[in-house]
Amino acid sequence: MYKKISGIFCFCLCFWKADAQTPLKLWYDKPAAVWTEALPLGNGRIGVMDFGGIQEALFQLNEGTLWSGGPVKTNINPEAPGYLPLIRKALMKDQDYEKAIALTKKMQGVFTESYMPLGDLVIRQHFQDTLVTNYYHDLNIANAVATTRFTIDGTDYQREVFISAPDRVMVIRLTSSGRHLLNFDLASKSILHFQNEPVGKDELIMSGRAPAHVDPNYHNSNKEPVIWNDSSGCNGMRFQLRLKAILKDGASSANDSGLHVRNASEVLLLITAATSFNGFDKCPLKDGKDEKALSDADLRKAEQKTFQDLLDRHLQDYHHYFNRVSFVLRDSTEGKFTSLPTDERLKEYSAGNYDPGIETLYFQFGRYLLISCSRPGGTPANLQGIWNKELRPPWSSNFTININTEMNYWPAEVTNLTEMHEPLFNLVRELSITGTVTARQFYNMNGWVAHHNSDIWAASNPVGLGSGDPRWANWMEGGNWLCRHLWEHYRFTQDKEFLRSTAYPLMKGAAVFCLDWLVEDRDGWLVTAPSVSPENVFSYGKNKVSDVSVATTMDISIIRDLFNNPIQASKELDMDADFRELLIKKERKLFPLHIGKKGNLQEWNQDYDDVEVHHRHV
Repeated sequence: MYKKISGIFCFCLCFWKADAQTPLKLWYDKPAAVWTEALPLGNGRIGVMDFGGIQEALFQLNEGTLWSGGPVKTNINPEAPGYLPLIRKALMKDQDYEKAIALTKKMQGVFTESYMPLGDLVIRQHFQDTLVTNYYHDLNIANAVATTRFTIDGTDYQREVFISAPDRVMVIRLTSSGRHLLNFDLASKSILHFQNEPVGKDELIMSGRAPAHVDPNYHNSNKEPVIWNDSSGCNGMRFQLRLKAILKDGASSANDSGLHVRNASEVLLLITAATSFNGFDKCPLKDGKDEKALSDADLRKAEQKTFQDLLDRHLQDYHHYFNRVSFVLRDSTEGKFTSLPTDERLKEYSAGNYDPGIETLYFQFGRYLLISCSRPGGTPANLQGIWNKELRPPWSSNFTININTEMNYWPAEVTNLTEMHEPLFNLVRELSITGTVTARQFYNMNGWVAHHNSDIWAASNPVGLGSGDPRWANWMEGGNWLCRHLWEHYRFTQDKEFLRSTAYPLMKGAAVFCLDWLVEDRDGWLVTAPSVSPENVFSYGKNKVSDVSVATTMDISIIRDLFNNPIQASKELDMDADFRELLIKKERKLFPLHIGKKGNLQEWNQDYDDVEVHHRHV
């Protein structure tokens, strides 16, 4: 049921009657052993993975703008346009797929950059006993607060963690049931180049730099994959993390090895972070922001507030988004599994034991993650949201726009998180700028284009450096698919100013490129060539395989959608009638869908068989 209240859509999914107070928590009876078991928190800018350790508590930190590299280079493959007619001849006249693949690789440019880890905070607590009882570690996704509790030698210890968006600070509160029993050392470190600096008795600063370039983890060459300094003097942004300890009692000291707290009963840790990133087209070194001033200003403002003030402001902000949707499934198991830790509940569910509470939690966990990693004014959710621990993360932890980025944002409008869409719209706008250069330099065409990968620098070119497989590297529908999100945002908000000033110009620019890109086949249909179905391969002839072909269903369907949306938008805005009529005319000539011999919707223009029928890209 949708109900529009004061311009905001409220979306409610209610099935049967159930206890509205059912706790939305992931909880465990032991600390995380590996990164993927840790609990994620974030405010759209700072992210942390909380491992819930006892003697050693690890918090792996990220900052959303901390990437390798710098602004994208231009004229990186000036010979690329010359290969296009040769590829089209190989595909459409000769049906020489092997030649087409080899030629398509010659139209590739540099790889995207990589999302970087910020560093680790490690709290090493000193206990007189090692026997631990009553261990409990949770993430309350209704409040975006993580809690760790345990008992040692009759004393209860607790850590509460949250990351505040309004105050731009990560907060950790450590308490003990007995007085003067908190004794710990806190250290910060990073796999990036860094140095620590103590400030007074209660502060620690970690400053450093990201690499000038990082190759994707899947790309292996004879060159060094991580370059810390390059000749440009531009690439490799700076970062700073600041930490302050506020004690109710006891004492603290600081030196090069970190912060040291002794005989305290309650300690409040405040962590801020910033980078020199100043926009997709600005040099992060020469034209970068002052990360030191930014992180210091955030810390000074936060330290003026009490823990309760920080928590209240955090909850008010988070609840403003999270509480818009209620989703409850009637628990037909009568709470049979609610007493189990989350990992054990998942095992039971995987074994076929139905647990509607897991499904409710799963739905809301998706919303929690989007709120935590994509906030207005910040960067979009990347492949891993905002969380990464690797110097060369899987697939660069970039914006993979041949499915993953789109999937991240499918819940934005339908689960009433429309504001979280904004960072993606900013990326699309930036891609339209770099993509205009890519369209001209790689294809001698108008409009703008973006391929399957991008990064914080809005890279839009086909990646691969001549060695990338065209099945992913040379797919040029990424920008077109992202345009669907612009139209969806308008459909849900009915914001005509957004449609007029943002969505329509971006959709039109993408459509202009497609008008240049499409070519007629021998039957007069408009087709794409070269064309791939992302990351899929077909078989043909005698034991031959290819990924490059003509008019894949993926290509044509996205372009058909891209044309239809500006057609509707121009009607809504009562403008651009001539362009609308052109799109209507061209849309009618797009290569139609075909049914194959097996009754299947054909994936390619001919009735080829899939090489991998269960591939994750459908």
